[in-house]
Amino acid sequence: MQMKTLIVHADPAVRAGLRQLLAGVDSLRVLGSAATAFEALEMLDAIAYGVFFLSPELPGPTSGMELAGMLGQRRARPALVFVAPDETRACQAFDLGAADYLVWPVSPERLEMTVAKLRALSPGFRRAEPAGAWPGERSASAQDDQETLSLPIAEEEEGPLISALKDAWDLTHKREPLDIEKLPISMDGRTLLLPYPQILFVEADEDYSFVHTVQRKYLTSYRLKNLEERLAAHGFFRVHRKFLVNLEAVTEIATLPGGQSMLRTQGKTRIELPISRRRISELKHVLGL
Repeated sequence: MQMKTLIVHADPAVRAGLRQLLAGVDSLRVLGSAATAFEALEMLDAIAYGVFFLSPELPGPTSGMELAGMLGQRRARPALVFVAPDETRACQAFDLGAADYLVWPVSPERLEMTVAKLRALSPGFRRAEPAGAWPGERSASAQDDQETLSLPIAEEEEGPLISALKDAWDLTHKREPLDIEKLPISMDGRTLLLPYPQILFVEADEDYSFVHTVQRKYLTSYRLKNLEERLAAHGFFRVHRKFLVNLEAVTEIATLPGGQSMLRTQGKTRIELPISRRRISELKHVLGL
């Protein structure tokens, strides 16, 4: 069976060169190419690619390394073969679970070594399941081995039970949604509940947004406007058309030459974000300045 392959690289010459090399590999079938991380993710949603030939550096807000980290959150992710101009990012690539790391241009002999590594991977490129994995993450074969135990209900108990379930169902549908001060973020079949205080800021990118914390950032399908409506009551402020900031995380506001303003967030790595001219007055009012 051929492995569905996606080439993710900003340089069209490298994409064309890789496509030409891979055309002679029977076990790989190139089904597309992408120049950015967003394009790659959109194509992955449409086709279950088994292999990414990926550049460490990509244009836009998400680098190839960051894309690899996002893919690592998935239960079934494509195998990653990095293609780079030198070896400087090799250690980081293998730390992210890369199957191989190629320095471009690559010889057919070196590529054959990569193909051999890919052939040795398990179908679907699923990693071994960690101990205590969630039931939904177990493999299909493991689920097939499980049995369902059905407990009988006596006839005299069936009526009251159904009535209780119906009452609970009605109450559930009448109840207003609760704001639990956590943001649900979907990641390949599971939902991460991210507490609002852990969010430093949100960055808009077309129809998507990145939610930034101290340690990492998450790609989400939320639009910034929707998150602004949801988080405004919890101390978040839209400082720019692209940025929504947790004011609890802001440590400094500065005025730059030319009348521009910016803010800095807390943390070991301080992040500087611009403040648009039309929002600076409202921000100062909110802060009591």
